[in-house]
Order: sequence, then C-alpha cells, then structure tokens
Amino acid sequence: MKLGVLALQGDFIEHQTMLERLGVEVQQVRLPSHLEGLAGLIIPGGESTTIGKLAVDFGLLEPLREFGRQRAIWGTCAGAIFLSRDVGRPQPLLELMDITVQRNAFGRQVDSFETDLDVSFMGKEYNGRPFHAVFIRAPIIEKVYGNARALITLADGRIVAAQQGKLLATSFHPELTGDDRFHRYFVELAR
Repeated sequence: MKLGVLALQGDFIEHQTMLERLGVEVQQVRLPSHLEGLAGLIIPGGESTTIGKLAVDFGLLEPLREFGRQRAIWGTCAGAIFLSRDVGRPQPLLELMDITVQRNAFGRQVDSFETDLDVSFMGKEYNGRPFHAVFIRAPIIEKVYGNARALITLADGRIVAAQQGKLLATSFHPELTGDDRFHRYFVELAR
C-alpha cells in the first residue's frame, strides 16, 4: 500500500514519519501526477488558507476533489478545514465532507492545549486507552450533516473528529504524539 501526504505546507514530515514507522510507503504530494497509485492521502495541519491557495496555484484543487470522491483522505487541523464544505468565509476548500468548521475555535496559539479523548469507536485499536491529543490553534467541527458522523466530542459536546465513509477529519494533531493508533486507523480506511 502506498499513501500520500500533501506536502504544500504544514507538518507533512511528521505524518510521513508516522506512516513509515508503520511500514507504509509514502509519497509526498505537490502535483496532480503525485496522486497516481495512492490508496489514500493525508492533508496535514498548517494554515488552511495557504494550503488552499497553493492547491489552486499548483492545479491540485480539482484532482484532490476527484481523488477524495474515490479514495481515503484524512485531514488534521487545517486539513480538516480544507476537507469541509463550509468555514463561514470565502477560501478554497475541497468541499468533500458534510461538515461545517469554525477555524481557530479555541483561540490563539497561547490557547493551545492537550487532553485525553475517548477513541472507543476504533474498536480493537482502542485497547481501553484514551488518546492523548494535541490541539494547536485548533478548529471545531460545528456541524455534521448528510453522510458525516461525529466520532469524538469533548466533555462540553464540541466535535473534534468526524468521518464520512473513507474521509476522516480531526481537529487535533495525532502526528505530534508517539501514539500511532489514528494512523493505523487511517491505513485500514484506505485499504
């Protein structure tokens, strides 16, 4: 299996490292031709407007949309924003997931935090252990509709992970932890 990591901007190297640790072949994606032969793609955290503008500049927006209609895509933080249908402001989006996202919902960089999350939806990967998540200027998934479903909520009910078929969105950064369960979950989604 070969997976891609969108390498236009953001923490793509960290995702690549996690996947390689799992024995997955990884392709950095910067051009439409780099999508060929991939079973899935990770869109990393970074800055969603920058990722969108670069995707437009490199002719990737429509190829990424087409890819996501057929194969697995996981967006973390800015990647989750980029996957969504609506962010309440004009910016390039893939518009693949039936989710509405609020950017920087927790505030500024100094408001970043870590917390344990219930990941029992993972089944065997759960192993009774919570997932220690890192939130950095994180978005919130304000609304799931259509075919999307919420996977994880915080204690106050705010949604921080959603799935729609082979599309996965997380508000946090699993690639910044030593815990590879989300990457293993995505590898299975991409199969």
